[in-house]
Amino acid sequence: MKIKELVSIALCLGLVSCASSQAKMDKQKANDPRYQYNLGLIYLNNPSAGAMSLDQAIAYFDKAIALNPKYYLAWNARGLTLIMKNDQDGAMKSFQKCLEINSGFSEAHNNLGSLYESQGMISLAEGEYKKALADDSYASKELPYYNLARMSYGLGKYDDALSYIQKSLQFSGRFAMAHNLKGMIFEKMGLLSDAITSYEMAVKIVPDDMNFQFNLALAYLNTGEKDKAIDIFSLILNKTTDPVLRAKVVDYRKKIK
Repeated sequence: MKIKELVSIALCLGLVSCASSQAKMDKQKANDPRYQYNLGLIYLNNPSAGAMSLDQAIAYFDKAIALNPKYYLAWNARGLTLIMKNDQDGAMKSFQKCLEINSGFSEAHNNLGSLYESQGMISLAEGEYKKALADDSYASKELPYYNLARMSYGLGKYDDALSYIQKSLQFSGRFAMAHNLKGMIFEKMGLLSDAITSYEMAVKIVPDDMNFQFNLALAYLNTGEKDKAIDIFSLILNKTTDPVLRAKVVDYRKKIK
């Protein structure tokens, strides 16, 4: 047998072996709940793809759960996806199932709390946030503290809101949304100078958030610093395409003399 023929046979055997190995790997992936979960996360974290991406994420999370019904991470991710699809009942059931499997998973407590709050179940929401905070190992305590602050702000409990938001910022000093909320709280308390300092910090951390910029502009306007407010309004009009925000800015610009 010629050398070329031997090489050809060897290559064919190698291709068969590779195909067999690939098929085996594909089968292992198809039956691996973690792999299916990770595929779901890819689609969940691609919001620009729209509803189709969310549907794909749900399909993969459901596959992970079918392979392992106690895969609590997939239940939690499924709940987050359903919130984005405006299916609050489905999301609630998913978070509750996650916590039924692992009652110590604080991220799900925080997520469920947010869902309860959105439906006006304030006492249930507060309970879930505080369960997350009671977990010494939970690394994202700034989130439930922020949620408690936002909820207290909405209820007009500004002293409580300020206490919670300060604790949130102790855990994450560069939490721009928390600085912005702190500014809103200070405004309600009549502390405009402190509000401006908080808004400035939020804008410094995330300068492209035009809502933060708008809040800062209004605070300047309320303290009589019209030139600063006008500069920020101009910046917003140059950058935002949000028709609601643009209309607000135009309206305030007309009122400035």
